[in-house]
Amino acid sequence: MVPPGTVPAGSTLPMLSWACLPQYMNWLVWMPSVVMNISVCFLKRLKRSQLKVRFCTNESQKSRGDLVGMLRRLGFDISEGEVTAPAPAACLILKERGLRPHLLIHDGVRSEFDQIDTSNPNCVVIADAGEGFSYQNMNKAFQVLMELENPVLFSLGKGRYYKETSGLMLDVGPYTKALEYACGIEAEVVGKPSPEFFKSALWEMRVEAHQAIMIGDDIVGDVSGAQRCGMRALQVRTGKFRPSDEHHPEVKADGYVDNLAEAVDLLLQHADK
Repeated sequence: MVPPGTVPAGSTLPMLSWACLPQYMNWLVWMPSVVMNISVCFLKRLKRSQLKVRFCTNESQKSRGDLVGMLRRLGFDISEGEVTAPAPAACLILKERGLRPHLLIHDGVRSEFDQIDTSNPNCVVIADAGEGFSYQNMNKAFQVLMELENPVLFSLGKGRYYKETSGLMLDVGPYTKALEYACGIEAEVVGKPSPEFFKSALWEMRVEAHQAIMIGDDIVGDVSGAQRCGMRALQVRTGKFRPSDEHHPEVKADGYVDNLAEAVDLLLQHADK
């Protein structure tokens, strides 16, 4: 167990033009107002530093524009250009490969696919559909895949669960696993924990993986995904964090902090040296 505010021997933190990739998109939207205000202040402090900042999210119930608009109304200084999200990335892949998806997605993100041809589908895109994960909708996606000679399934993220004010909620991952098992295929993940998703964020920032640190609460989606593409990762003991994460049999964060404020303090302390 690593004490709060420390990192294991041998690891370093961003300095000067080095980059920080915090992931808090799901966490921010349900925080109490006092904590929210503190986070707004510390995010402003981070952005005033010499560190580059990118927001990586698996949010797939809202379009990127709607998500950024909501966060801005809450006081966060953020633009669409600073956000790496799975739906826009998936659209680029679909266009590049000439694929026409059957969409099993939430209505809130459907506008991202307005320019995508969905007639006569030759693949399936699944995202966090919420109440849309009915038997009928899951079975339709299953049928589309089984009718294809070479079935292709895209999963916008592959998270197990996330946290809202009402408690923990199933994410898209369990439903993706069901289709994988039923069809005997493996989904292509667009979003965390796919290393390619993190690489796209790094490319947009024009930095190398060894220059970046991921800050997130998910031991698999945030920490493991970032480390697999060569980044280091701090896990925050909030949101999806569980004490057992610090003893995960396969993944070990490069450090642990108790909250976003502590993470920012730690990063700026080293950046100022």
